Order: sequence, then C-alpha cells, then structure tokens
Amino acid sequence: MSLLSRREFLGASLASTAALHVGRAPAAAPAAEVAFFLVGDTHYLADKLNPEKLDARSAATNARLIEQLNRLPGTKIPEAAGGGTVAAPRGVIHAGDLIDSGDKNGGITPRMHQTEWAGFNADFGLTGKDGRLKVPVYEVHGNHDSPQGDGLVVKQIVERNKSRPGLVNVARNGLHYAWDWGSVHCINLGISVGAVKEVTRKRRYQPLDSLEFLTADLAEKVGKSGRPVIITHHLDIARNATPPDPEAAASTKEWDPCDVRGYFDALKGYNVAAILFGHTHARDVYHWDGSPRKGKEGIPVFNVDNSGHFGSKQQALFYFHLRDGELTVREFATDDGWATGDWTPQTWKTKVALGKG
Repeated sequence: MSLLSRREFLGASLASTAALHVGRAPAAAPAAEVAFFLVGDTHYLADKLNPEKLDARSAATNARLIEQLNRLPGTKIPEAAGGGTVAAPRGVIHAGDLIDSGDKNGGITPRMHQTEWAGFNADFGLTGKDGRLKVPVYEVHGNHDSPQGDGLVVKQIVERNKSRPGLVNVARNGLHYAWDWGSVHCINLGISVGAVKEVTRKRRYQPLDSLEFLTADLAEKVGKSGRPVIITHHLDIARNATPPDPEAAASTKEWDPCDVRGYFDALKGYNVAAILFGHTHARDVYHWDGSPRKGKEGIPVFNVDNSGHFGSKQQALFYFHLRDGELTVREFATDDGWATGDWTPQTWKTKVALGKG
C-alpha cells in the first residue's frame, strides 16, 4: 500500500481509498455494531518550574482533544472522507505515552509524575462518568510512562483494572486486560508483546509477560470461534520485526525481534481484525505479515499519530467503525493544536469475518 503522510492530506480536496475496502458509516451504532476512537501519545507534561501544575501547552492541547472527542459523535463526515455520520462510540482506546516524564527519575520528577497522571485522569477518567471524557477509556502504558514497569502509571493502570467496567480477563500481574464489544474481543498489552521464555537476554523495555497473557487469553476467550480480535500495544511493529537471533547479545533495540516473532506466531489461526499502536508520532497504515515489510497482505495495522503532544500543533486520532462485517477507519486531524480539526480525505477499509459470536 502506498500512502501519503497525514500532513500531505490535510487540506486536500479529493479523497483517496486505500487497499482496504468497506461500506458507509451509519448515524448511530446499535448493539451489533462497534465504533470507537483511537488516540495516542498525549504526553501530559508538568511545568518543570512549578511541578504541581501542568505545562500550559500540554494542558490546553489535551483539553481541546477531549472536547473534540466529546463533540464528534453524531456529526457528519464529509464525502471526501467517505460520508456518513459518526456513530456512538463504545469508548476510546489510548495507545500509550499517557504522560511524558515517567521514564525519568530523581529530583522533581516524582512530583511531575503525580501531576501528569492527575492531568490524564482528570481529562480521560475511566468510565465516561468520572472525567471530562464522556465515554470509557482503555489505555496501555508506553515507554514514557514506565519503561521498566515499576512506575506510577503502571501501578495506576493495575489499580484501575480492579474497577474498569466490562473486563472479561485480567493478567495475573493485574496490568494486561481484555474486554468484549459485542462479538469483538479487545486485548490491551502495554508497551510491547513478550517475552519469549527461551530468550533470556535483557529487554530494553519490560513486556511484563504480555505474550503469556495474550496466548492464554486467545485460547480461553476466543478459541475456535473465529471472533474478530483487536489488539493494542504502544510500540510499532515493522521496524522491530527483523530476523530473530536467540543467541544475540542484548541490544538497545526497543522490541526484541524474538519477541516480535513470538507475537506473530501467537496470532496464527486467529481472526485479528486490527493491531493498534502509537509511539512514532506519525500516522501509518499497512498490513503485517511478520516481516519488516509494509505490505498488502497480512494483519491490518494502524499506527496513530500523536494526539495531544505539547511539542506540536499537528495532532490526529483515528475513528473505527465496524458494521455488517466491514471495518472503516478514518483519521480526524488538526494543524493548530485542536483549536480546529477536520477529516483527512481518505478512508481505510477491510472485510472482517464476525465468527460464531
């Protein structure tokens, strides 16, 4: 698939349709349909001169992001982006890097962590009734949240999972979790998926047994049903899918290639409708066949742009709508930090088998 960048599409007058194909969005999402938003890399940042307060740019950008998410349901989508109306979303999935300073230690950073988490929690809440966001949120942690899995954000996600509504499975460590939206089974797996037990070298970022949870969850909750599965983690796939070498020394590579291969192998035989992630601060859409190639065959993957980063005016989010066995994905973007926003004149579409329920 050959795609222009999001920024090349902003302001364009003509739509293009990628190699994935689906129908129009309805006015609302009945029980048999699934609609949701995907955001990532909000990077809530505390003011380094006054760490009990959020950086003004960060606070304003993310506040306007929440306003856009709340405003979009029920609004018209222009024909350039496929037409229709934004359906009522089941929730928002957040692909990680909720905060900015969780990968730093010492000095004032513990105070910054607290302030940044409080900012995220106040805006996104948990259930759609306890924050500014009007629908539930399902977040994973990223490398800026807790790269070794021992930081505040991971501890807070574990605590939130004790009362997160609708969960059908939670990992033994309390971090990774799964839920159902109708016939769709959703799985959240943290920074990355791993670790392959046979490879004992140190990983740059701790996957915290997410591969073990994924494998067990698919077997128990999906099995041979053929139900569609949506998986979210923080790190991007293709550039980490290099040939695996179990004997290689530990490296600075963000995702161990043996873990990437183990992840791909764990998905074989299952109906994976989409893999979602962030991290790159750029939109990318392609199919993944287990290799470093970005191709036209394999699992559809959706890399969301940064959605609330304090360092950029350019942000974006994805809107997903599954209806009648077809998935439509669109991007809503801004060039002015969410003061305004518009639909990218493009749609990505794919057939999705619904399985046995």
